[in-house]
Amino acid sequence: MMNRRLRAWRRYPAAKIPLAGALWAACLLGGLAWLDHAVRADVLFLVPPFAATLSILYYLPQQPVAQPAPVVFGSTLGATIGTLFHLVGVHGPAWAALAAIVLFWLLPRIGLYHPPGIALSMFPLLLHPGLWFPVTVVLPFTLIAVSSHWVLSRRWPGWPKYPREE
Repeated sequence: MMNRRLRAWRRYPAAKIPLAGALWAACLLGGLAWLDHAVRADVLFLVPPFAATLSILYYLPQQPVAQPAPVVFGSTLGATIGTLFHLVGVHGPAWAALAAIVLFWLLPRIGLYHPPGIALSMFPLLLHPGLWFPVTVVLPFTLIAVSSHWVLSRRWPGWPKYPREE
């Protein structure tokens, strides 16, 4: 009985990440870290959900959560909802949780479910990255991540195929 339960909790199969995949993620995340250091504005560029987005793109490229529309629009919508909450004058953990719940409900219903998009809805309410965060940070990052992954999947031998072809 216990063995059957434990087998249901199996870990994700070990994957070999080629050096190219690690370099791709390092370039994108490193670029954001450099922007955080170089710009010194009221804008945060390197946010944790972006690392999650890159891992989803690389390791789960054929899954619905990794397709271009959910990545770009689900993430941008999540950050926008959080920013709108903040504009109304609310902030803090309770409001961040409410924003996440709204996105948890909304994104799958409109076909844009991307888990980092839910996390991005909380970000403006907890860290106040600025009014234009969805447009100046989230949208460009997701477009660059998706387009670079798409190009590499066509040009780099062994790169995971992306996006899913139906």
